[in-house]
This record gives sequence, structure tokens and C-alpha cells, in this order.
Amino acid sequence: MARNRKSGCRFSQRVLEWYAQHGRRDLPWQVQPTLYRVWVSEIMLQQTQVATVIPYFERFMQSFPDVDALAHAGQDHVLHHWSGLGYYARARHLHAAAKQVLERHDGRFPEVFDAVAALPGIGRSTAGAILALACGQSHPILDGNVKRVLARYHAVTGWPGQAGVQRQLWTLAEQHTPAQETAAYTQAIMDLGATVCTRARPRCAACPLQAGCAARAAGRQGDYPTPRPKKTMPVRSVCMLLLCNEAAEVLLEKRPPAGIWGGLWSFPELRAQDVPADWCRDKLGITATDIERWPVIRHSFSHFHLDITPLLLQANAASNRVMEDKGLLWYNTTGTEQRGLAAPVDALLQRLTRHFQQREQHDTNGTLRKTG
Repeated sequence: MARNRKSGCRFSQRVLEWYAQHGRRDLPWQVQPTLYRVWVSEIMLQQTQVATVIPYFERFMQSFPDVDALAHAGQDHVLHHWSGLGYYARARHLHAAAKQVLERHDGRFPEVFDAVAALPGIGRSTAGAILALACGQSHPILDGNVKRVLARYHAVTGWPGQAGVQRQLWTLAEQHTPAQETAAYTQAIMDLGATVCTRARPRCAACPLQAGCAARAAGRQGDYPTPRPKKTMPVRSVCMLLLCNEAAEVLLEKRPPAGIWGGLWSFPELRAQDVPADWCRDKLGITATDIERWPVIRHSFSHFHLDITPLLLQANAASNRVMEDKGLLWYNTTGTEQRGLAAPVDALLQRLTRHFQQREQHDTNGTLRKTG
């Protein structure tokens, strides 16, 4: 045990020395590392790169500067600020956790590990990172970057998603986490994995751990960590109904709170065998005319591909009524409504906006030709 502690001390010291010269210290959430700001950043950084997160984090802080503002915000408003960032369950959990902090902790983000880990969307590693970075508490972390560093340094075989491999990596993380300078070490080992011990083409010559790295000694850096067993990604297909009215609005439907794009606004979905105009009449009581079928677009999730066929239809003039009480609404594509939208839905809305602009220009040109 004493040998493990000594080895862990050398490991952490080298990482800290490297961080003192090369680490990142100017990230937005590092400027004021409050519990709230660190918490939001850690949730956003789950499975998402730093460069992608920064603009989202800054906009989020402008709208929700503290846990009270987040807890009192509407879910649509929160999801709107998450649109395009993906993994939307993170936003729903963040919102739910803020409400719990308000109700159970008097609006003060907890500083006890078990209380933090009990909040929605927070597991052992995220709880440890929040308390280490914001409070300097000594807790090990095990995000994707840290797993890669430890797996290579110790030549840990097996996919990290397996329970036995996970336990082994946690044991190593505990051994290497220092009792002092924990905030710096936590940021340092994440930075090391993100910028030096990268998934592809690791920069071993710049790594402070190169002398003791088992994977480098064997010339097998690319073998660690063991990749997830490959399996064919299934493909699902769906038809999305882009039903427009004469006011250049499009019908959106709120998705169920759980599942894919839970709580976000999307287009109504049809089965392949459904006739769009008949579906509008039977399901919505709306008379509509088919306009065109747009090319299929593919959106990939972590576990399947989704092929989307957009179907553009025009509703009759009598259909211009708001139906938000039924989970439906007419959405103004040129307005400033703040609704949570999935990335492919947002992309289709932008295309619809261009479609409306081109139609308006065509109509204007036709009128000018007639009057000229």
C-alpha cells in the first residue's frame, strides 16, 4: 500500500508540474469557479468538447446566472439554450437538479459528496469533479480523458465500460489523486488527456508521464483503452411533417418528456404507410395539400442512425389557430420564440425560412411583372 501511495505521489507530482507550465487556466468556468458555474460546465462537458461548450456556457450564464434563476426558468427556455448541444437529458436533469437544490438545500448547492451525487444527472465522477474544482476537496474522477491516461499508463486491458475494468480504473484513480492541490490535479489530468494523451496520435514526447507509461514502452498506445466491441448501427426511418400555413408558420409538436429529444419541440412524425393529407385530416382536423418531398437527411445518435424524410404540406386558411394546449403550436420561423429544438429540426426550420423567403420573392417578382 505504501508503495502504491509513493507511486501515486510521483504520478500526481509530474502531472501537476506539467499543468503549471501547460495547463488551461482561462476557460470561462475557471474565471469564477463557483459551485454553480463548475456544475453547469461539468454537465455540458459530458461527451462534448471544450471548444463546443464555451459559447453555450457563456449564453447559459447570461440567462441563468445562478441556481435560483435556473430553477425558476421554464423548461422550454432551458432547452432552447441547449439546442444543438445534444444529449438533451443533461439539460432536463440540470433543470430538475436546480429545483431540488432550491427545495431541499435552501437554494445553496451542497458541498457534501453524497448530497451532490444524489442530484439528477450527477454520478460519482461528476460529483468528484465539481467538489474538487470548486471546493478543493479530494475526490477521484474518471471521465473519458482520465480513463485513457490511466489505461495507457498502466496498460489496463479490457473495455472501460465493463464493470471489472471500471473498478480497476477507479482504484488507480484513487491511488493517484493527491490529498492536496486536488483542484489543480483534477483539471490537470483532464487537460492532459484532452490535449496530450489524445485518442488519435497522442503526443507522447510532450507527456510528463512518458517515462513510466506501459503502453508507450510497448509501443502500443493505440491499443489502450480497449475499444468498445463493434456492432452494426441500426437504421431507423421516419417521415417528418412540415405543415405550413399562410402566415409562414409551421406546425410543431412537443415530444414526450422521456426518450429521444425528450421535452423538445419537433415536427409531427408519420409512418411510412401514412398518406400525409389524410393524416392531417384524421389526426389534426386540418385540410392540407401536398407540396413536395425533400431529400432524406441522416441524424446519428450514439446507438443508431435516424433517416428523416421531410414532407412539406400547405394547410388551408382555416387552420391558423394555436393548439399549444394539445402539445401543438404554429411556430413563426422568422420570429424570436425561444423553444427547445433538436439539431435536425432546427436545420429544417432554417431551410423552411429560406423556402418562405424565396416564395415571397417569387410572388413579388410576379406581381411586379404584372403591374409593369
